[in-house]
Amino acid sequence: MKLLPLRNSSLILVFTFTFSLYSYSQSGSLVINQDSKINKLLEVKKEINKHESDNERYRINIFSGSLSGAEAARNKFRHAYSDWNTSLKYETPNYKIYAGSFRSRLEADRALARIKKTFPNAFTLKPKKE
Repeated sequence: MKLLPLRNSSLILVFTFTFSLYSYSQSGSLVINQDSKINKLLEVKKEINKHESDNERYRINIFSGSLSGAEAARNKFRHAYSDWNTSLKYETPNYKIYAGSFRSRLEADRALARIKKTFPNAFTLKPKKE
């Protein structure tokens, strides 16, 4: 007699579990409405990036002045921003420190926003072709 309530309880439990799986299952679909201009914009960006060589990349000028000032600025920059390489150039009559090598103006401007916190006179430039 005690075996019967245990069977009934097991059957009720199995039935409840099975019913709950089917009654609470979810299904859905996702529809993305995208403007057709986005695809055109991506194609234009790919075309621009294809034609850019390494010499046409953007750089950030962080210092222009004496050799001792340039070396100090370069050391300060390396300590604060180890993400980007620096280069020291002499352009009469000043030594200049350039940072980074950015593919797009947007990428350079984002880096410039960070760099301006430490070097407020920094600016973005696109070097002339050599």
